[in-house]
Amino acid sequence: MQRLLAILLRAACVLSITSAVSAQAQTYPTRAVEIVVPFAAGGGTDLLARLVGEGLSKRLGSSFVTLNRPGANTNTGTLQVVKSAPDGHTLVMASIGLAANPSLYRKLPFDPLTDLAPISLIANSPTILVVPTSLPVNSLAELTAHLKTRPGALNYASYGAGSSPHLAAELFRSLTGVDIVHVPYSGGGPAAVGLMGNNVQMLFASVLPVLGLVRGGQVKAIAIASDRRLPLLPDVPTFKESGLDYRTGTWFGLLTPARTPDSIVATLHRHVADTLREPVVHSRVVEQGAEVVGNSPAEFRAFIKSETERLAAVIRNAKMQLD
Repeated sequence: MQRLLAILLRAACVLSITSAVSAQAQTYPTRAVEIVVPFAAGGGTDLLARLVGEGLSKRLGSSFVTLNRPGANTNTGTLQVVKSAPDGHTLVMASIGLAANPSLYRKLPFDPLTDLAPISLIANSPTILVVPTSLPVNSLAELTAHLKTRPGALNYASYGAGSSPHLAAELFRSLTGVDIVHVPYSGGGPAAVGLMGNNVQMLFASVLPVLGLVRGGQVKAIAIASDRRLPLLPDVPTFKESGLDYRTGTWFGLLTPARTPDSIVATLHRHVADTLREPVVHSRVVEQGAEVVGNSPAEFRAFIKSETERLAAVIRNAKMQLD
């Protein structure tokens, strides 16, 4: 009788936990959800966060509010999310810096692979090299020659040490041997403004924040770091066409604090994937020069691990480590 009672108690406990998790998923969210963007407003990460947030707001019946928290190469905003309650009400729209920072910083106050729960990789975007319209170059060969005759005289923008533009520029520098000076900004919007004002002369950006500027003639596109030309910018050659085997890009993904219940992560993933499948949303992402992904939490975790290992080698070779 005692054994039977113990079995029944265990079964009741399991049923209670299962019911609680199910109820939690059904009632989520219970208040407004914050999507932290660890960059200044106006960049590709910001654009995608707002687009995904709109879709989630519509599907889950609660506000998903985008908050810009730039600083320390995304560490300021990301740490805010890491320290938040693991209940799905604080998310982060991360980019490539999330995978670079463990190697870039000697004392990172969190571990992306253990302190955050991946939801989905949202999109990939190839890197495009843009320069001010006033710079007297129109091709990669002309730009490289221009840089080599002016060592240390020209600047390139980034979104902070270890950000995608910084890594892309360092890779370009190692391949070409040019001497260019790093000028960090707080995000894609401010960096683009700096470029238009000729405060910096180069920006290795994702296509998202500069597509409109290229089309509007406000900046000049030199080359794109993909396998083939982008249909949105058919006149912009690839780096390989221009004589340099250089392919790189950035990515954008949604995460939440570790220990967030699996049921909430699953709910978020399902609705993110459904949002990205909407023809209007899919078209808006593609029209910004990005490739829609929308993979599973497990696939996104494996991707982050792979990117962390890949970028560790780039950072070591460039001797970019910071305190």
